[in-house]
Amino acid sequence: MGNASEVTFVSTLDKEYDFLLGTTYTIFGVFSLMGNTILLLVAYRKKSSLKPAEFFIVNLSISDLGMTISLFPFAIPSAFAHRWLFTETVCLCYAFCGVLFGLCSLSNLTVLSSVCWFKVCCPNYGNKFSSSHALLLVVGVWCYSAVFAVGPLSGWGQYGSEPYGTACCIDWYAPHHSLTAMSYIICLFFFCYIVPCTIIFFSYAFILMTVRGSRQAVQQHVSPQNKIVNAQTLIVKLSVAVCIGFLVAWSPYAAISMWAAFVNPDMVPPVAFAFAAIFAKSSTLYNPMVYLGFKPNFRKSLCRDAAKCRTMMCPCVCQPEPTRKSACHPTQHGNEECDSTRLSNGLHESHQACRHCPDGKKGNKGHCSDATPQRTVLMLTGSTHSEVAVSQLSNEMQSDFL
Repeated sequence: MGNASEVTFVSTLDKEYDFLLGTTYTIFGVFSLMGNTILLLVAYRKKSSLKPAEFFIVNLSISDLGMTISLFPFAIPSAFAHRWLFTETVCLCYAFCGVLFGLCSLSNLTVLSSVCWFKVCCPNYGNKFSSSHALLLVVGVWCYSAVFAVGPLSGWGQYGSEPYGTACCIDWYAPHHSLTAMSYIICLFFFCYIVPCTIIFFSYAFILMTVRGSRQAVQQHVSPQNKIVNAQTLIVKLSVAVCIGFLVAWSPYAAISMWAAFVNPDMVPPVAFAFAAIFAKSSTLYNPMVYLGFKPNFRKSLCRDAAKCRTMMCPCVCQPEPTRKSACHPTQHGNEECDSTRLSNGLHESHQACRHCPDGKKGNKGHCSDATPQRTVLMLTGSTHSEVAVSQLSNEMQSDFL
């Protein structure tokens, strides 16, 4: 890099701010890498039971993980060094990845909100939405994002260093001396911020009105179909949470960028750009936090895998629960049976495992075995009740019930 480039890539912040910037990036990077990796592993383990809408959750984790891997390793050492440590070519790649993965995340959330609206507000057509449709939309999301990410590399807009000097992104000062850069910024702001935010807002507004209008009807009919509706409602709620987190994280950066591009760039302090950029990068944390923390089938799968790991690493951790004789009672054939508690949702909860002995072998320990009663679910079909073991249900219905 020449001397002119080196001057451009020297931090304009105080060293204390750069140290805070590097520390925060490190914390965000570690938790984002762990969270999104775990979410992708959980999704891979339950790939056969993933719903079409959950494909977008997986794609969002891929884009967040891509942003974490491609940006944080360069931003962290540069912040601690108080200057950009790499070449201009790396700067262009850094900016390209930041725009690509950032727009992919926002476009992905926009499509997810539209799919949720389609499935909740237009169920006759939404129920026909399949995994192949979801995959086509995922490909469309990446193509749409790539158009705007490739633009500055082909002469439509410009990439350059951030105003605070230790990272790279779109050159927000270029519109003041280039009509081509101005047109790029206008299209980027309209098609990649205003339009997605509008679609997300109206999609979830219509969903909220539809859910409120049909809540009483849903509560009056308890059936497996309504369990599936409840599962879809949970996906909608979690999607709303992720969308709000993402938009709140990126809105300050968008506002400051538009201020620099269309008003007066000299009035924007570099420290404002720096902290807005930090806040924007925090968006990579919200998706794994929300879905691993609050989606039952994701959390259950994660806990099951964690339990298996503990068992493999230290078998002494998983010991059988002590039996409670009060929960077992002898039958007329000399066997012992278990009592279970019926929960409000129709599931039977077993408190412990009981010993079952063949006829005439009571007291003969060599012929007794421990067995834990299976969980069952009470299903209502029309006016007929039936009790089915949870293990006999399909993976999709198990995820809805659990």
